Amino acid sequence: MTVQLPDNLDRNLCIALDAQDALAAFRDRFLSDGATIYLDGNSMGRLPKAAVPRLREMAEHEWGTILVRGWTESGWMESPWRVGDRVGELIGASPGEVLVADTTSVGLFRLMTSVLRARTQRRVIVTEWSNFPTDLYIASGVADLLGCEVRAVERAALRDALDGDTALLMLTEVDFRTGERHDMGALTEAAHTAGALVLWDLSHSAGAVEIRLNHHKVDLAVGCGYKYLNGGPGSPAYLYIATALQEELRNPIQGWLGHDNPFLFDSEYRRAPGIRGWMSGSPPVLAIGALAIGVDIQLEAGSHAVGEKAALLTEVFIRLAHARLDPLGFEVATPTSPERRGAQVSLRHGDGLAIVRAVADRGVIGDFRPPDMCRFGLAPLYTRFVDLWDAVERIANVVESGASRLPKYREEVAIP
Repeated sequence: MTVQLPDNLDRNLCIALDAQDALAAFRDRFLSDGATIYLDGNSMGRLPKAAVPRLREMAEHEWGTILVRGWTESGWMESPWRVGDRVGELIGASPGEVLVADTTSVGLFRLMTSVLRARTQRRVIVTEWSNFPTDLYIASGVADLLGCEVRAVERAALRDALDGDTALLMLTEVDFRTGERHDMGALTEAAHTAGALVLWDLSHSAGAVEIRLNHHKVDLAVGCGYKYLNGGPGSPAYLYIATALQEELRNPIQGWLGHDNPFLFDSEYRRAPGIRGWMSGSPPVLAIGALAIGVDIQLEAGSHAVGEKAALLTEVFIRLAHARLDPLGFEVATPTSPERRGAQVSLRHGDGLAIVRAVADRGVIGDFRPPDMCRFGLAPLYTRFVDLWDAVERIANVVESGASRLPKYREEVAIP
């Protein structure tokens, strides 16, 4: 939605923006108590209402009545690549390039290991220090396992770090702390120029911004299903392997369902063709069923429209934060350019943890990341513009009233 915002924003304008929002009706597709302002979709998305009857049907009818025949009669066996193709539509991939499988961490391990085993003349994984910690942990484990090197540098030094020893550039598209978004096209091209492959983690971008993997000639990608895709807690992840690489790279976890004919129960492994060869063990059928609902809603909305709304939501929130929260000691950490951010606004404040806790008691759910980052994920399918106005006002009120200085908000407890 293209809107020219005035210099001064007020609550009535936010209501007007909601009235002309082409995606407004999607809010009713998600369970809500009608009172909580939920700005943590970058950690876990809301429950799609349609997932409840679908899960009940799968449990009571497919599992409860059809039983083992569900693997064939209900399409359980094909669900990883059937739903994978739907995810592929969302992230700009071709059919047969995406598989729903495992967790993001396992997907990262499998893809990194496969590249380092295939490209033995190159022994370096390039990444950035500020990457999501799991990505760094997995890269370090792969390097220890295969005798390779992880070259972690500052974001500004990424291109210079690419050289003839680089096997893989591994990055998260949207930074989990600040919401800053990499230039996927430019960095993919830089990696290819250096003779390296590129692996993108889409966990904080898929379902929040428009992604075009094939357009940018991306080699590999992973992503989770429980954030903006609204697949639920513990939702399975997915991996993307460009068609051109599917014969060269090999799945390092050769499970029975990646066999060309798994029900022969052959003692010798013969890899299944294409993306099917990246299956390992039995898929989590119920969890894939829930994820499919969230993905289908995203596809119905359209990734371009979702990305446009994300850009406007973040713009409104940033402007409101500058006007209302800058005088109270907050600093906007998210880039001002819409092309350089995801569907997230992060605010720095020295008392950030206490403020996030106090605001949660006033019905605004965000989260905190050390040392001083208050994060607010603005999921386009169910976040209203008036929510942003009300959230900023409540944030300001807890600071102005001194509520965030109460002892109960300042206790040292583990950060979820």
